[in-house]
Amino acid sequence: MALILEKVKIVRNGDGKIEFDAYVVGKEGAPGIVVIQEWWGIDFEIKKHATDIASKGYRALIPDLYRGKVGLEVAEAQHLSQGLDWPGAVADIAASAKWLKEHGSPKVGVTGFCMGGALTLASAVRVPGIDAVVAFYGTPPPQLADPTESKVPVQAHFGEEDTMKGLSDKETAKALEEKLKKANIPSEVYIYPKVGHAFMNSSPEGIERNKAVGFREHHQEAVNLAWSRFESWFAKYLQ
Repeated sequence: MALILEKVKIVRNGDGKIEFDAYVVGKEGAPGIVVIQEWWGIDFEIKKHATDIASKGYRALIPDLYRGKVGLEVAEAQHLSQGLDWPGAVADIAASAKWLKEHGSPKVGVTGFCMGGALTLASAVRVPGIDAVVAFYGTPPPQLADPTESKVPVQAHFGEEDTMKGLSDKETAKALEEKLKKANIPSEVYIYPKVGHAFMNSSPEGIERNKAVGFREHHQEAVNLAWSRFESWFAKYLQ
């Protein structure tokens, strides 16, 4: 049976005035995973990630942090991400996790990619009621969250050839790994050889876009390995 994304309305926690769209896919009653977009917005790739996650036995929900806007070019995506209210985005994620629990998910995790990876680690610190997170190639700015204050287990994935300094490069990944270890937070940090930023994007369009913006070539074996680790982590903490 095909997995179809359904649009729902969610009211942000603590403020009935702020409502946003979200896209949900997967069986009601399954463990929930909030899936956080890259800087492009809710595009073909994040929808593919959500349906892939739902196919693994989860209910996946993507909150629309950009309120319907999508960046088609790098400059647009950069403008949208720079204009994002990051604490507001964390509040959207909290409302999304709450929605999943209120709609039958006994446990809820958060995952995200690039900008969404940074927001995932922030959620580990700032979002109540979640059970574990998996972040892909992103770390939060220090004024938003300190990952050493994470309240839940953290898994994170990075490409060794990533050049996004301070966000997701190899040095940032290693520093995160050390900090989490020192803070005694249950954690796994993986750095994949031969791949760069956004290496999980494996649709034909995603691979082409990565090439166009100058990211490293696609390695499906790294994608498969990362998904298998993702599945093991969430099976341990959400199932």
